Amino acid sequence: MSAALSLSGITVRYGSRVAVDDLSLEVAAGDIVGLLGPNGAGKSTTLLAAAGGLSPASGTIHIAGADLAREPRLARQKIGLADQPPSLYDYFTAAEHVTFVAEVRCGGSEADARAVLAELGLADIADRLCRELSFGMRQRVGLAAALVGEPAVLLLDETLNGLDPRAARRARDTLEAAAKGGAAVLLSTHMLGVAERLCDRIVIMDGGQVRADVSGDALAELVRGGPGALEALYFENVRETSAEETRA
Repeated sequence: MSAALSLSGITVRYGSRVAVDDLSLEVAAGDIVGLLGPNGAGKSTTLLAAAGGLSPASGTIHIAGADLAREPRLARQKIGLADQPPSLYDYFTAAEHVTFVAEVRCGGSEADARAVLAELGLADIADRLCRELSFGMRQRVGLAAALVGEPAVLLLDETLNGLDPRAARRARDTLEAAAKGGAAVLLSTHMLGVAERLCDRIVIMDGGQVRADVSGDALAELVRGGPGALEALYFENVRETSAEETRA
C-alpha cells in the first residue's frame, strides 16, 4: 500500500538541542509501526511534528498526500492524535470530549463519539467527567478521540500504557481493525511485548535518528527468537540516556 504518513528529512530543535535529526520515515496505509527508544530519543517530538503540533526546522511532512506545511487544515483533518499524558477537557464528560474532537476534525457527531467509546469498552463511563477518570480510563478516552471519524493516520504516544489486560487487549483489537480498514498507525511504546504482538514493523530511535528498522521476514524471524531477541536488538541500537536529558 502507499505511504499515508511520510516524514522526509525532519529536523526539530529545542533551542540549541537537536531533538530529531534529519529523520525520514514512512508508514503505509494499513500498517502498524512501533516506535521504540529510550526517553529523550525523539519519539514524542516526532509524533508531535507529524501531527502539526510543532514546526520542524527543516524537512517535509505529508499526511495522506497533503503537505502539512502548505495544507495544514486538510492534513490535520486526516490525523488522529493521542498524546501523553492525554490532553482531555477535564470538565467535559468523556462523550462530550470525544464529540468535540469529532466535530472539529471531521464534522462527526455525538453518535460517532459514543460508538467508538463503546468499542473500547467505555460506554459505562461516557457521561462521567474526564477529571474523575483513572489514568487508564483517560488513556482510553484519548484513544477514542484519536479514532473517532476513522482518520487516515493515527499517531499514538504511549497510548497502551497503564491499561489493565482486558482493556489493553480491546485497544489492540481496535487498532488492528483500524489498520485493516486502511489507517496508518504510528505507535510509540516502551513495552516490547506490545510491539512484538501488535506491530507489522518496528523502528528503533535514539539521538533523534532511526537506528534500526525491522519488518517483514526479518521481523517474523525476530519474533520467533523469543522475547529476548527484540530486547537484544533494542540494546544494540540505543545508548544509556543520561539524567540531564529531557523527554523528547
